[in-house]
Amino acid sequence: MAAETAPLLLSGGVDQRPRHVAIIMDGNGRWATERGWPRLVGHRRGAERVKQIVRACPDLGVNWLTVYAFSTENWKRSTEEVLGLMKIFRRYIQYEAEGMAAEGVRLRFIGGRDRLDGKLRALMSSIEARTAGNTRLNLTVAINYGGRDELTRASARLAQKIARGEIETPTDADLAACLDTAGHPDPDLVIRTSGETRTSNFLPWQAAYAEYEFTPTLWPDFTPDHLAQILDRFGMRDRRFGGV
Repeated sequence: MAAETAPLLLSGGVDQRPRHVAIIMDGNGRWATERGWPRLVGHRRGAERVKQIVRACPDLGVNWLTVYAFSTENWKRSTEEVLGLMKIFRRYIQYEAEGMAAEGVRLRFIGGRDRLDGKLRALMSSIEARTAGNTRLNLTVAINYGGRDELTRASARLAQKIARGEIETPTDADLAACLDTAGHPDPDLVIRTSGETRTSNFLPWQAAYAEYEFTPTLWPDFTPDHLAQILDRFGMRDRRFGGV
């Protein structure tokens, strides 16, 4: 059951609910290792936790959720762990497609797809098309994603547009339109679990004015109640975006 929370209000009574929450889901392997289990057990438990958080978000007033599932740097992990993670991604997409469609979740992916296997790419494209009309929650999963890689690819797209004469003097908006997240609102809040305090190359352009919350809770232990408490704290922040 989704956690309940009161409306998040500023002192003037203005709703301060974050529209878009992004999460660096860290600590799966550590969670398993602490229990003497293989790291992949933690990743499977982490995938189960994603389902719970996704279901809770609409009731908490979150319209957009972006989760960091696999970074461009994660290829450095053991072959066994990488292959196991890819299998988890395939199973998650296959078995959650029906539920997401029924619950009004629109699922999209960001990150370079060229290094992913063909079956996974086909599943990703299929569920994106199937859920394209859903509006209850926009879920974005970052797979083979790295902020610097995204900016490099976006810069190349922008350069091509300039070369074709489509753009004369490029602006911030022109580059943003070339990002994987084109058309997505920027995140209001970025959460990282597991106690680490790095951003790890996650949404560097989009999160320029996001609020950050670092929690020691490992991702498999991160519940909708934890999310509700963080949203409450977000409501107490004074966001000025460079103003006074």
